[in-house]
Amino acid sequence: MTADPADARARFRAGHRVPTAGWAPGYAQANLIAVPRDWAYDVLLFAQRNPKPCPVLDVTDPGSPRTALAGDADLRTDLPAYRVWLDGELADEPDEVTGYWRDDLVAFLIGCSFTFEAPLLAAGIDVRHISAGTNVPMYRTNRPCRPAGRLRGPMVVSMRPVPADRVADAVRISGRFPSVHGAPVHVGEPAALGIADLATPDFGDPVEIRPGEVPVFWACGVTPQAAITASRPPFAITHAPGHMFVTDVPDHTYAV
Repeated sequence: MTADPADARARFRAGHRVPTAGWAPGYAQANLIAVPRDWAYDVLLFAQRNPKPCPVLDVTDPGSPRTALAGDADLRTDLPAYRVWLDGELADEPDEVTGYWRDDLVAFLIGCSFTFEAPLLAAGIDVRHISAGTNVPMYRTNRPCRPAGRLRGPMVVSMRPVPADRVADAVRISGRFPSVHGAPVHVGEPAALGIADLATPDFGDPVEIRPGEVPVFWACGVTPQAAITASRPPFAITHAPGHMFVTDVPDHTYAV
């Protein structure tokens, strides 16, 4: 790992493929979804109507792989892993997408809960997927997002086990970061979200839940990928779940 965002992006550009939780602590991370300009308004409206899972940090000009979140970065190469979607089906999971990029693509950078993990760790709350060296577990839920244009789909959540006596602290700390999903959407019984088995996440890796801990669920920026599957746009590029864009923006920028 590295504490420097530019170094992290350089490593990913060179082909290092790894989940980004714990990388460049103190700097915000972001989810990526890029769609043809014809679908960009639908994505923007979907995000506006569903700000908890889809808090927008930046939107690029059509065709541009540049973002104000990191001036020297290239969105086509500087994430560790991508997904390419054709008609709502996963077509490829490459390390870079230069060959897939199109002049009409509009990219959306959406806040990521990895951003508030450094403050959780600083408060003495273990972030299990970081300490275990795995990807965060993510689950489709039974909570439908509010449809927008041609887009619809369920909310996706990420889960972190938290000791019962620290849940209030985790809620308070993450709640200070509404631009990166903010406070949890659910604490406790996963069945209330339609999650049958925490050991089989839809994305990422399962993590151990120890005695005295409860599962805590945050809205997740993989939600647009669930919408792609449900709504079947002709083409899209996203990050691979857990493999985020590391920005140059200090995480405290998004604290309130």
